[in-house]
Amino acid sequence: MAVDAATLTFVGNATAIIKYGPFTLLTDPNFIRKGQRAYLGYGLTSKRLKDPAVLVDDLPELDGVILSHLHGDHWDGVAERRLDRRLPILTTPAASRALRRKGFRYAEGLRTWNSEILTKQDHQIRVTAMPGRHAPGPLRRMLPPVMGSMLEFGPRGGEPELRVYISGDTLLYDGLAEIRRRYPDIDVGIVHLGGTRLLRVIPATMDGRQGALWLETMDCATVVPVHYDDYTVFRSPLSDFERELGRRGLHDRLRRVERGGTRPLSRRQRVGRAHR
Repeated sequence: MAVDAATLTFVGNATAIIKYGPFTLLTDPNFIRKGQRAYLGYGLTSKRLKDPAVLVDDLPELDGVILSHLHGDHWDGVAERRLDRRLPILTTPAASRALRRKGFRYAEGLRTWNSEILTKQDHQIRVTAMPGRHAPGPLRRMLPPVMGSMLEFGPRGGEPELRVYISGDTLLYDGLAEIRRRYPDIDVGIVHLGGTRLLRVIPATMDGRQGALWLETMDCATVVPVHYDDYTVFRSPLSDFERELGRRGLHDRLRRVERGGTRPLSRRQRVGRAHR
């Protein structure tokens, strides 16, 4: 494998370890154990159904955290107690303010389309905040603001060699189409699924059908599904997504990563038809 190859190790839920050259990033740190509950606000909790594949004390040395929003299944008490407070955390402005009050002084809030560049040795990662909507209509004011993230990997000061889009906990809505217009060549999409339903009625993440439509909209060359079977609030299993991809002729784009498994994130020849 090339020195500057990118890989993803799936820890569980939306937590992943992404390595690129000398960089190691962590996404949406969630390390509570099976049977424990994540706090979702307004007195709502959800029970975790599976253990994370990596415990927080077994993480490699990190260069930063990508955090889509502040919910207990994306940032929990274990992360808050055990992660290094000197770590850069790229997240929403609302989450960054809350984290700074908790002592994470390098939490940086990114407004939609704004970027931060991480550099190390001869490599860089540009992280740009993508639009997201965690609930429909006015109900989204009840939930914390959420962002997706575009990660562009490449040589320091040079053009990106690999583009990876993390959807974050968003629903499918018209505002996401602008991502495809700005970024027509996305190599890998990491999509948050699960069909989350708060109070059993409020949709908060994409189900299998929406996830397939998201892939058609973004036209990612390949897609890695996460966030689909860890919590009781999830209503749409991964099989829903797989079935919808097959129905649309897009199943060849699927790149599953088993819990604890590692997969290269690489520029690939496009497979499957593009939606028009």
